[in-house]
Amino acid sequence: MNNPSNVYEIVSAQERPFSEVLVCDEVNWRQESQFAKQLLQQSDYLNKIAWSNPSSLANAIINVAAIGISLNPATKHAYLVPRDGMVCLDISYMGLMHLAQQAGSIRWGQSRIVYTKDSYHNQGIDVAPAHQYAAFGDRGEPVGVYCTVKTVDADFLTEEMSKEQVYEVRKRSKAFASGKSCPWTTDELEMWRKTVVKRAHKYWPKSDRLNTAIDVLNQHEGFREEMDITPDPSARPAPEHYSQESFDTNFPKWRDAIEAGKKTPEQIIQMVSSKAVLTDDQKAQIKEVAA
Repeated sequence: MNNPSNVYEIVSAQERPFSEVLVCDEVNWRQESQFAKQLLQQSDYLNKIAWSNPSSLANAIINVAAIGISLNPATKHAYLVPRDGMVCLDISYMGLMHLAQQAGSIRWGQSRIVYTKDSYHNQGIDVAPAHQYAAFGDRGEPVGVYCTVKTVDADFLTEEMSKEQVYEVRKRSKAFASGKSCPWTTDELEMWRKTVVKRAHKYWPKSDRLNTAIDVLNQHEGFREEMDITPDPSARPAPEHYSQESFDTNFPKWRDAIEAGKKTPEQIIQMVSSKAVLTDDQKAQIKEVAA
């Protein structure tokens, strides 16, 4: 549309490109265009940025279709936000989990903050952590965050990050380094949750839509291109050896999964090896199931 008189006309002009890249039937133009207009109506600053940079508004709306995520405020999955003179599509950690569930990568997941007065224990590979806390009392200061998901094969996968590891990621954000208001300053704990989900997803079954969403987030959150948001593997503690006791406990379940055709020995070995070191004898025992 030439010479639009307001930002709502810019939104309306995106119907065709939106429809051309749409990847999810649950997202439709009529609803998303209305959600976008509502967000613009609610924020004079967002409206101003959209008018000064209409191409960024158009790109953000098209990204909604390309990723297949809704701007519905009731779900809290995605938003249009002003950032560095542009309108950007922002996706919450809940939105990322939703994409993984829709793609069939996981059955469910959660991302939780751990505080100094909580009781938190990692219970080993393929077991959900034990996290107890006083829900309505003083929990102290946040010290870490974790993401636990259950895969379609009923495996539990948990990723953990300490406060220090989260802050290492935060330092790599151009938005935070600028000293201006950004999600790291206005919604810090939500960024903790999103950060651990973004790192955890690398161990989940592949999802093109989720990968696209994270690429969009990294671009608009301003992570320095020369630096990966994943901490240097050499800076992470070396994985421990998988105890024989845990192996003997879990082996029957892995054997059943292999015999039922739900997993291959290589998939089992890869899953366990992402968190701990298997001995050659342990690997051989897993491989023998399919022999």
